[in-house]
Amino acid sequence: MSPRILRTASAAAALIGASFAVQAQGSIPAMKSEGALQYACGGIGSDESTAMRAAMKQHPLALLFSAKDGAYLANMQVQIKAEGGSGDSTFTASGPVCLLQLPEGRYNVTATTQNGATQSKSVTVGKGSQTLDFRY
Repeated sequence: MSPRILRTASAAAALIGASFAVQAQGSIPAMKSEGALQYACGGIGSDESTAMRAAMKQHPLALLFSAKDGAYLANMQVQIKAEGGSGDSTFTASGPVCLLQLPEGRYNVTATTQNGATQSKSVTVGKGSQTLDFRY
């Protein structure tokens, strides 16, 4: 083979490899809106889970849902109430990791499993990233 064909083949192989690497890293689901809240939930599959966990520090609040044995939970009903009555938001967490964008303030977050088990936690959003870990 000529050196030019080898260089072209090497470049093509590098591009294909880079394409597979980007696909393997996974991506974060699109943000959805509910009032003043924007959120993305996911983390099903190792690639998406890795991407979601890597993005947690870039959002004011992250929620994690799991069983006490460590198994991830999805399809959680989540209600977020702002203290001071500035609005409530309700959504279904389609995956075990949720990334939330919401205004600074104090919030009460209630998460309910499909079988009705409920937990509530309070959090102050505004300085740095916060994570609430719900284990059932």
